[in-house]
Amino acid sequence: MIELAPSILSADFARLGEQVRAACDGGAGVVHVDIMDGHFVPNLTIGPPVVKSLRQVTKLPLDCHLMIENPDDFIPAFADAGADWISVHQEACRHLNRTLHLIKSHDCRAGVVINPATPVDTLAEVLDIVDYVLVMSVNPGFGGQKFIPAALHKIRGLAELRSQRGRNYRIEVDGGVALDTVADVVRAGAEILVAGNAVFGNGDPRKNAEGLLKAATEAALLKV
Repeated sequence: MIELAPSILSADFARLGEQVRAACDGGAGVVHVDIMDGHFVPNLTIGPPVVKSLRQVTKLPLDCHLMIENPDDFIPAFADAGADWISVHQEACRHLNRTLHLIKSHDCRAGVVINPATPVDTLAEVLDIVDYVLVMSVNPGFGGQKFIPAALHKIRGLAELRSQRGRNYRIEVDGGVALDTVADVVRAGAEILVAGNAVFGNGDPRKNAEGLLKAATEAALLKV
């Protein structure tokens, strides 16, 4: 099933609740929340209080993407604030197995993320633990970047590994997902589509979400 996950990183924070509701009305299935600490990535965003406020705005799953150092120190706080899904970067976790089990111990879905330069095979020993794998198709830190085409190869690789090993993790993609890239992403095997600028950048978030989801669904049908 294809799901659209609007990223609030590109939303107008002065009207955050309104914009999130509009995107949800447009068919979003998940709300993507980018957490950045200014160390692991060159930007600083939000913490648990905003997640707690978002929890009051929508009943959709909150997908908290931790682009931070020492994620183990913050996972309990985000879970308590209302996160439903929590993903951590392979590159930021010294003990990735332990961190993923920590997420699950807080009754959240556990995801692992890989940056554009990180090979898929670095995840070989955790694919039996994770609920989803997030492929970064831009270098993390800022919204509105151009899609890196090499991500398609990684998405296809993850889909093949899932089939070969009989796993059921889902594949998520984040970065540069827009009307001109979404079909390729879906055909490669991605099922959860994170889109920030394409939903919140210009115009009505509801209509933007509807258009993106329609293009993704059509691509999925053609793939079959």
